[in-house]
Amino acid sequence: MKKTISIILTAFIVTAMLTGCSFGDISSIPTPTTAPSEIDTPTEAPTEQASVTPAEKNEVEPVEIKIGGLKGPTSMGLVKLMESAELAEAANNYVFSISGSADEVTPKLIKGDLDMAAVPANLASVLYNNTNGEVQILAVNTLGVIYIVEKGNEIQSFEDLKGKTIYATAKGSTPEYALRYLLSENGIDPDNDVTLEWKSQPTEVVALFSELENGVAMLPQPYVTVAQNQIDNLRIAIDLTKQWDILDNGSDLITGVLVVRREFAEKYPEQIAVFLDEYKQSTDFVNNNIPEAAKLVEKYGIVNAVIAEKAIPYCNIFFMEGAKMKSSMQGYLEVLFEQNPKAIGGKLPENDFYYER
Repeated sequence: MKKTISIILTAFIVTAMLTGCSFGDISSIPTPTTAPSEIDTPTEAPTEQASVTPAEKNEVEPVEIKIGGLKGPTSMGLVKLMESAELAEAANNYVFSISGSADEVTPKLIKGDLDMAAVPANLASVLYNNTNGEVQILAVNTLGVIYIVEKGNEIQSFEDLKGKTIYATAKGSTPEYALRYLLSENGIDPDNDVTLEWKSQPTEVVALFSELENGVAMLPQPYVTVAQNQIDNLRIAIDLTKQWDILDNGSDLITGVLVVRREFAEKYPEQIAVFLDEYKQSTDFVNNNIPEAAKLVEKYGIVNAVIAEKAIPYCNIFFMEGAKMKSSMQGYLEVLFEQNPKAIGGKLPENDFYYER
């Protein structure tokens, strides 16, 4: 019991400095009201994306799987599966819960109240290290959702940031590490060539930009879309994910992942295999049927449908498992480790961190 409490307290301390997936309460920013006609029952998914039934999966015995998500892009890929579960059309008995921050989800996962959870990518490594390997990563579900935005049309590349003040949130967490890494790789000293002005919440940045005539900020989706709906002449200047890819460093800029308790994974490998198939289908549906997916995103309390429809194309909702996931995550965690070992729990995870079916 003392060990469990210690682990939970450690996780709370770590998640307090992490905002990789949950960037605050989106509901605190006024968003457009969705008209009643926009929240009718979503259009049926194409046949090839329909939920997989147990019969189609060799009669795998369904089990209850409790899954925790966050209000943001990392849960958007789950919404079609949420609907299938609600309609009793899913292969397992999925019970979903959506929370406002990672520090709400973490203790539930550690105590066994959740079997799986969508969490910031580096938090998955922290949990693995702090639980002696009792948490594994199932899949990458979100690539980079961070953008440099400006009020104006001056910033076209990283070189244009030299001498600028960049307003940002998430100091001491993965967005800061990503920004510093990309600045350095583009020949810009993040401590001397730019001024990084940190705010506690994206809402503060949005409010500040409403009053400024011009300026530069680092914001995550869907706050970028929220801000563009409120602020004239605000544009996306730099996509940090694309800039990361240009470096060709053997990794991806990863925002969110889905983790599982090792005990549960070892007990139900067949059911998890079915889940992963359904999860991939749900992710494909969201990316290929954006208007319908946006309605589901609102239905399940993640974000307003109007915002979701505009933001989804920029949220890099993704599904990656197996060897590709392992390679990508290892490279990403190595980059973070070089900047601050504490960001990933003090050491790189062993091979058993990566779940393979």
